[in-house]
Amino acid sequence: IEAGLIWAGTNDGLLHVTRDDGGTWTDVTANMPGIPEWGAVRSIAASRYDAGTAYVAVDGHQANVRDPHIYRTRDHGASFEKITDGIPRSMLSYTKVVAEDPVRPGLLYVGTENAIYVSFDAGDNWQPLQNNLPAAPVSGIVIQEHFNDLVISTYGRGFWILDDLAPLQQLTPEVMPSASHLFAPRDAYRFRPITPPSIQYDDPTMGEDPEYGASLNYWLGDVSDEAPEMEILDGSGTVVRTLEGTNRQGINRIHWDLRDEPNDPIRLLTSPLYADHISVPEDGRPAGGPQISVLMPPGQYTVRLKANGQTQEQPLTVLKDPHSAGTAAEIAEQVSFIKAVRADVVTAGEAIERVEALRVQLETLARFADDDAATEAMAALGEKLVELQVDMVDLRLTGQGQDALRFGATLLSKLGYLTGGISAADFAPTDQEIEVQGILHTQLLEHLAALEALVSSDVAALNQMLRSLGILITDDSQ
Repeated sequence: IEAGLIWAGTNDGLLHVTRDDGGTWTDVTANMPGIPEWGAVRSIAASRYDAGTAYVAVDGHQANVRDPHIYRTRDHGASFEKITDGIPRSMLSYTKVVAEDPVRPGLLYVGTENAIYVSFDAGDNWQPLQNNLPAAPVSGIVIQEHFNDLVISTYGRGFWILDDLAPLQQLTPEVMPSASHLFAPRDAYRFRPITPPSIQYDDPTMGEDPEYGASLNYWLGDVSDEAPEMEILDGSGTVVRTLEGTNRQGINRIHWDLRDEPNDPIRLLTSPLYADHISVPEDGRPAGGPQISVLMPPGQYTVRLKANGQTQEQPLTVLKDPHSAGTAAEIAEQVSFIKAVRADVVTAGEAIERVEALRVQLETLARFADDDAATEAMAALGEKLVELQVDMVDLRLTGQGQDALRFGATLLSKLGYLTGGISAADFAPTDQEIEVQGILHTQLLEHLAALEALVSSDVAALNQMLRSLGILITDDSQ
């Protein structure tokens, strides 16, 4: 921030500064108290907030000086302070690199031969920032400013990234005494899939991507009595997703995958056809229907934290994938289309579970009925229910072997297929997809009408018969 100001450190322990673009240099090494003889100046962080401030990391291990040596000047090198409090001394505590945060003044990072440390007070005090980082030499530190990530290089253990520094940058002395605090989230990119490069599945050099979606960070002064809850609201104020948060003292982080709440799973309450030996769990068995969670469109959202009896909110911006060719209007059409298909899936699921409930009742009543006419009527109704049901969901599927490959797709499966392809990119539904959706919707309405007709005729007639036999107990008040 000062034109012509340059710092230079040498491998044999000298530190020079120039303020006239290299015209004259001043040796300020002697102003650094306790600097090891022949210690190498490994790193210099010239402050972006104050021209006279710089931070210097000196490595003396080649002269068997293994304590950390970090220095701070606030007057262009006329004087220095040694700032190493909080870094434990060991054979591997010598310093290799120091870096200043680009967002928060006084926030520093330093790498030693076996760890990384952070300081919130310009180096007066340090504390570990190790988390899951291996105890490896930290030789380089860079803050990737667009995504606000801390990127480090190690010796022998690869490159590591600490995603999203926002909670460290916003962890002020005012925040730390609070019971809870919701940090302002960084913008979230709504990235879309691309064709990945060809790689070996066991490639040991392959990197790891961060979790998809929005990084949501909050502070807990202490463990809460109940797990914190995070709500995501769209631009109209409607809650589109509710997430259960972690419950740890200090900084907590969860991720929103940018999707809304999926529909509930559809459950079958009876054994598969021709496989009565397969028992049904108490909560039913999967019907194979899709659980559809819509990827929300780019735009403005609100994050709401409920913790320790407090409610806090922060705005969140979801950005369109910059490589996507889809327009905002096309994305909106796609979202509307998928929601319409999901509504049909939910309706279909309710009908399936209604039929399943009828079949379970018939199976139970048949165990106690000793009237041949009633038994035959219940069996006949059961067959009609199965015949109606198989158009919606395949009742033969056992979940074993290759059942799913042996039979054709039912209406429920086709609804799921319809959302699969369109969800992969930011484009509006095609004319063919819209036509198919209309056909499937009509088939669903026909199924519902057939179910209502069956209930009003055969089910009603059977109920009347069972009442006359005293099998079915009714409550006339309801």
